[in-house]
Amino acid sequence: MLGVTLEQTRVYKEAKAEGREEILRAAVPLLLKTGMSVEQIAQQLNVDVESVKSAAQQSASSHHE
Repeated sequence: MLGVTLEQTRVYKEAKAEGREEILRAAVPLLLKTGMSVEQIAQQLNVDVESVKSAAQQSASSHHE
């Protein structure tokens, strides 16, 4: 082999990022409904606040289409 693990490949990293985004888009609206703040969600999911805001906006826009 070339000495590269699956986790080091671009395809793996992109797939992992896409999966994480899908999880955020599903989880963020539910957590917001429970009364959690964007900051609390970011802290609990170990992501930055901008990722939470983006997931909330994407979720909101997909429900209006």
